[in-house]
Amino acid sequence: MDDILLLEAIERYLSGDMNASERDYFETLRKNTPEIDQMVVEHSMFLHQMDIYSVHQNLRHSLQAAHAKLLETGEVNEGGELTTKGKVVQLWKKYKRVVAIAASVGGIIALLISALAVYFAPVNTSDIQQLNKELAELKGAVGAHGSVIKEVKNKLPEGKKPVSGGTGFLIDSKGYILTNAHVLIGSGAVVMNSKGHEFKANIIDIDRERDLAILKIEDADYLPLKSLPYSIRKANSDIGEEIFTLGYPRTDIVYGKGYLSARTGYNSDSLTYQMQISANPGNSGGPVLNNSGEVIGILSTRQVQAEGVAFAVKSKNIYSMVDDLKEKDTSAERIRLPLRSSLKGMERKQQITKIEECVFLVKAFN
Repeated sequence: MDDILLLEAIERYLSGDMNASERDYFETLRKNTPEIDQMVVEHSMFLHQMDIYSVHQNLRHSLQAAHAKLLETGEVNEGGELTTKGKVVQLWKKYKRVVAIAASVGGIIALLISALAVYFAPVNTSDIQQLNKELAELKGAVGAHGSVIKEVKNKLPEGKKPVSGGTGFLIDSKGYILTNAHVLIGSGAVVMNSKGHEFKANIIDIDRERDLAILKIEDADYLPLKSLPYSIRKANSDIGEEIFTLGYPRTDIVYGKGYLSARTGYNSDSLTYQMQISANPGNSGGPVLNNSGEVIGILSTRQVQAEGVAFAVKSKNIYSMVDDLKEKDTSAERIRLPLRSSLKGMERKQQITKIEECVFLVKAFN
């Protein structure tokens, strides 16, 4: 794809101007092409910094207007000497933090514009790699408001490339994660939490019939949670029950809500539910919860022909899979599925805050 056309496509994608089919195609392309995914992230960061720069410019104009008004009222003279010192000092105290942030952002914008100028010039592969490295260093060093932040450690093994991805969620606080079998196309996986921290994970078991898989985080940087806030439902749910899900159709966690529309899935499949909910490919493997904070299913597939229709593997299949695994592997005896939800009665925002640290972006690699 031509670089200019690709950049235009990224602009339309980030601004939400693509229709549903275009967006689905672009997200598939982004998932399967790490270079394009990286360009989307970098361009999103650039646009965000430009927004901050715009705020800085508006502040500058406001200060100029305030200065002109002070001149008009005689509170400062033409030489800039104060006639009413207190008001100007108050103005400085009010805006000095914003001015400091804006000054640092100005320097960052200059660096980013220089990098983009290099990007549009004819370059070879080594030039592109160097540009990507410099932009990665900028992202690791500068936060949204010009503050220094810690660079996120990439846990993808050297020489490996992501080939598929989706969502997973903890079924045991010790690091056992459930996802869809079809998410794990590659030979291994890393997972990333809602804070952007990546962890190495081993594939413990795959059940193609149920479309379920279990991963185990094996990483010294992972700190197990004391407990999980949700429970996993053993019984079937009812038609019309309100549901919601959290997942990673992109690199940020996304919330969706809907309702259970059928007790069986596609072609009357008894292993799954049909749901009326918006879902994208990256949502696969995400938890489907009811208002009480019970996991009732695992979001599995989306019916392309019908807008907003998706399917979820029933949660009782998690119990069956774990029981089967314990018979095959004695180490799986450690798995303790959560039986009690602490989310019942909470507002949805509070529920999401509790749940999102338990939901992971899954990246399979080869």
